[in-house]
Amino acid sequence: MTQVTEHGGGVWSLRVPIPDNPLGHTLVHVLDTDRGPVLVDTGWDDPASWAELTGGLTALGLSVQEIHGVVITHHHPDHHGLSGRVREESGAWIAMHAADTAVVRRTRDAEPGTWLDYMTHKLTAVGAPEEHVAPLRAARASGRLRTLPGLRSALPDREIVPGELLDLAGRRLRAIWTPGHTPGHVCLHLEEEHPARLPGHGRLFSGDHLLPGISPHIGLYENPGDAQETDPLGDYLDSLERIGRLGVAEVLPAHQHAFADAAGRVHELLTHHEERLTGLLTLLATPLTPWQLAERMEWNRPWGQIPHDSRNIAVSEAEAHVRRLVKLGRAESVTGTDPVTYIAV
Repeated sequence: MTQVTEHGGGVWSLRVPIPDNPLGHTLVHVLDTDRGPVLVDTGWDDPASWAELTGGLTALGLSVQEIHGVVITHHHPDHHGLSGRVREESGAWIAMHAADTAVVRRTRDAEPGTWLDYMTHKLTAVGAPEEHVAPLRAARASGRLRTLPGLRSALPDREIVPGELLDLAGRRLRAIWTPGHTPGHVCLHLEEEHPARLPGHGRLFSGDHLLPGISPHIGLYENPGDAQETDPLGDYLDSLERIGRLGVAEVLPAHQHAFADAAGRVHELLTHHEERLTGLLTLLATPLTPWQLAERMEWNRPWGQIPHDSRNIAVSEAEAHVRRLVKLGRAESVTGTDPVTYIAV
């Protein structure tokens, strides 16, 4: 039976499993409104996840057919995956920030081969060894291409506009744009008194932006054909400070568990990234490619034990940190290197 947690004031969370993922589950939040229940995120598109989502609603005396709307914190498949099916069953609207809607549209329109070509080019450019890139070349050459996660993700009906209240009858839910984990990530500020009268200003549905015990992945935003370089880590750190200033009484994240002291957690994460940037400057005393940097960074396990796909994520995170150092004037690329190397300045 789905684990259901009541948070008071017409808010519940449902644990919806993520298949084959150490995170374990997504916390899908149910928000009661005067027009019917609204979901904040939906979980991964998988039969077991669907069974848990619908089972959790049943435990609350609801059915999926009663869902009035779906508010998506960001486009990742463990949050947005089941949105389309919920809409098919209920006629609910789906709302998302425009920047993440653009990612969903690009992913739906992309041929898997385009992405394999892009990944091969990107990984080669950052110094990935041939044995890492070879499986991607082989998959491209074979023509037996896997579909991409998110290839069938639903396009939303509504746009979440930063700073505005969502159209939820009887509730005050304000969108806070928090780019970093994705370009269109939003947190949702429930501007209502905490049901247990905890000190602070309302509650925050934080998605993956602010989690009690995990630092969310901050990689690169670029997609094939993008000309402009982004600074996701800079975006994330700015967004963290914005959330820290809200003074919320409680955070309702999409993973792990609800927690208080949002400002304290924001401070921990800002400190973590500053320490990581300082550590990277020490590593960059000699020129390194982003791949070599990722090999030397501290992860939750030794580099040799990190699987192939997770190494792609790790090197993207290394690039995001290097890009922040370059923007701060604390590192620079070494002219004429191919693959590109960076050095502290």
